Amino acid sequence: MQYQHFQKQFDAFKEQINRYLIKYLDAQMSTSPDIYEAMRYSLLAGGKRLRPVLCVSVYELFKREIASILPVACALEYIHTYSLVHDDLPCMDNDDFRRGVPTCHKKFGEAYAVLAGDCFLTEAFGLISQWPDSAEMAILVKEVVNASGGKGLIAGQLMDILSENQDVSCDTVEYIHEHKTGKLIVASVRLGAICGKATPKELEKLTSFAKSLGLAFQIQDDILDVVGSKELLGKNVGQDTKLHKATFPALYGLECSRQKLADAIEHAISKLEYFGERSRFLQDLTRFVASRAE
Repeated sequence: MQYQHFQKQFDAFKEQINRYLIKYLDAQMSTSPDIYEAMRYSLLAGGKRLRPVLCVSVYELFKREIASILPVACALEYIHTYSLVHDDLPCMDNDDFRRGVPTCHKKFGEAYAVLAGDCFLTEAFGLISQWPDSAEMAILVKEVVNASGGKGLIAGQLMDILSENQDVSCDTVEYIHEHKTGKLIVASVRLGAICGKATPKELEKLTSFAKSLGLAFQIQDDILDVVGSKELLGKNVGQDTKLHKATFPALYGLECSRQKLADAIEHAISKLEYFGERSRFLQDLTRFVASRAE
């Protein structure tokens, strides 16, 4: 991987996404400054912006100017941030740190964290509503609902909670990862493809790519919770073991988990080969997921 070229492009995407996130959020600060302060704190604490970067880079794959898709891409970051704010709550994973700073509920209190998460989720659909093609916008909304609702992220979170302190099967672990993490990553890719006017075959290839990428991302996350450090990750490590979570290392061990990670990365990249050299950034991004340390 030509790391410098990849990093430069990644940073360029991230900069545009961050500018839009700040502009959109700050424009609403005057209506309810207290809740937006809590939202701003959580949104701008850091993060790779993987989901919106995926959305805009897939959109660009079809030779589109990314400015028009920024609201849609930022909606995905809103949903992801909402899920983190709620996931950190005492009734969920009870985490004190996220991205190197105190979690939202530690900074502002539980009520503010609940409401900030609710606001992120609700206003994500306001962002999607800015897509100019009303027929396509309806498709985008359906994709996001399926990814983040009771058939997607929420289903994964619930199964994750129900599986604590339980002996679970590999099917259960894969279900949790596919829904809690994978569904929103798949939606990020599909939204970029749909807005980019992908053909059915192109959409099929990209969906398969995204499923493997989502799996790889979560396996690496599981591994990092075992071998990573708080300084590198910006959050407490060992939480999965502490809560007896259903994870790949817990079920398969570290070495087998690393092999599954490598297999998922290889499969993801194989699906991108259909697009040739123009998918180079996405291929490099996939390799980056496997090597990330934070």
